[in-house]
Amino acid sequence: MAKGEGFERHRQPWTQDEVQKLHTLAKKGMALKAIAKAMTRSEESIKDRAQLDGLAIAKLR
Repeated sequence: MAKGEGFERHRQPWTQDEVQKLHTLAKKGMALKAIAKAMTRSEESIKDRAQLDGLAIAKLR
């Protein structure tokens, strides 16, 4: 596998539905890893979008 082929959805724009889902999951207190898996996006992508929207993502302890 060549470099950069890890994610099929690499750099895809966020849809309105995805943004709403992110807000819902973040407000429920889900962890970053769980949100990323549920949305099939990278943790980095989730973190970036959450920061852009001013959302707090729960940290696993």
